[in-house]
Amino acid sequence: MPLLWLVLIVCALAAAGYVIGRGRALAGAGGDARTLHSLPFYYGAHVVLLTLVPALSVLVLWLLIQPMVIEGRVSGLIPDSAIPESSTRDLVMSDVRRVADGLDVAVAQGAMTPAEARQMRSEFTDVRARLGQVGVALGADVGPQLLRAAQRYRTLTGRGNLLKTGAVLLVALAGFGLAVRRSRPEFRARNVVERAVRYLLIFAATLAILTTIGIVLSLVFNTIEFFRLYPARDFFFGTVWSPSFGGGSQLGVLPLLWGTLYISVIALAVAVPIGLFAAVYLSEYAGSRTRAAAKPLLEMLAGIPTIVYGLFALLTVGPLLMRVFGDGGLGWMQAGTAVMTAGLVMGIMLIPFVSSLSDDIINAVPQSMRDGSLGLGATKSETVKQVVLPAALPGIVGAILLAASRAIGETMIVVLGAGAAARLSTNPFDAMTTVTAKIVSQLTGDADFASPEALVAFALGMTLFVITLGLNVFALYIVRRYREQYE
Repeated sequence: MPLLWLVLIVCALAAAGYVIGRGRALAGAGGDARTLHSLPFYYGAHVVLLTLVPALSVLVLWLLIQPMVIEGRVSGLIPDSAIPESSTRDLVMSDVRRVADGLDVAVAQGAMTPAEARQMRSEFTDVRARLGQVGVALGADVGPQLLRAAQRYRTLTGRGNLLKTGAVLLVALAGFGLAVRRSRPEFRARNVVERAVRYLLIFAATLAILTTIGIVLSLVFNTIEFFRLYPARDFFFGTVWSPSFGGGSQLGVLPLLWGTLYISVIALAVAVPIGLFAAVYLSEYAGSRTRAAAKPLLEMLAGIPTIVYGLFALLTVGPLLMRVFGDGGLGWMQAGTAVMTAGLVMGIMLIPFVSSLSDDIINAVPQSMRDGSLGLGATKSETVKQVVLPAALPGIVGAILLAASRAIGETMIVVLGAGAAARLSTNPFDAMTTVTAKIVSQLTGDADFASPEALVAFALGMTLFVITLGLNVFALYIVRRYREQYE
């Protein structure tokens, strides 16, 4: 049974359970809700929770465990002699999955009968031709052994899906029956539902924390593995970035960090003044009609995809800067892709992050503080400068920090607007690159995660994580110190 149908059946069963549980509780009370321990809603919600939560939990666990079990069993069927020297077992298993999916498609479209797919008695060339009819191209290294492994993978997957459907429906029906049986007037449905909701909230919070821990641990373990293969001193203090999957790579991170910080500083130099001034004008000086029109227009910039900003940098801003600073102007710029191009466009992208958040923070300053300042004889500008902005400064620092984190993590604008050259240069009209752009380039294609050229992406990610964490800690220190002086 398709996964979507299974989920819809369980949800339909839960919806029916809501009506049945609520009606059963009311029927037991003679139609008088006042004699029930809880509101009728809670009896229906109790059936919904007991039907949905256990069934969906089993479904999620099954979807996580089944692929690992099947791949472990199928992988043992492939001898080492069937794995080419230029490949790995993981890549071979990806071919097995692709062929197994192709067999399902071939059966669905009539290019192969189910019996042929189960028994795999056709010749290898015949199977290749039939899969080719439905657009499944097999590589030259896919032989009969891999086809048999794909057939076994398909068989185990089919059995697992059948067992999954039965287990999920059985658990859903068991929960449905138990909850409906409990739906009596004296049952404390409200207590049970509220306890279950509290557990769900705790689970959601715990899941977010565990996800963060998992991300950090994956970075840490792969970074440690990278430093076993490549000297940490050469990575942190190297000034040359020249990866080569054939060996002899130079993986110094300093050019990438310099490009990241250089582009981010230019972007913040554009975004922070414009965004902050716009926020002050909208919150303190603009009329209601001007504010109602201007703020949505500013916030629209945040909804533009970054690839569009990248194309804008490549096709508009870069050529424009070339006319002014290139060969036709001052002669400082050699190509349209440069630090200045990416920095200016990224700064435009960051304006709504600064302006919208700062505007909300400034509006949150109590009006009584403005009235007191004006009552003491201060002008409007003096009130804004000496009362409103100091009171809103902690929030404004947070908005600037968010913009800085967004700038450090940007990729597409850098790839299209700044180029791919890893160099140490103070000229803002030179092409440079950033850490995020090189993480993408190192993991593009069939990366061998046993090589330092691929594992360096995790070291770069860990470096970027530590830098961002340091920025957050520093900003928090500044905010707390200022807040103590202000209070």
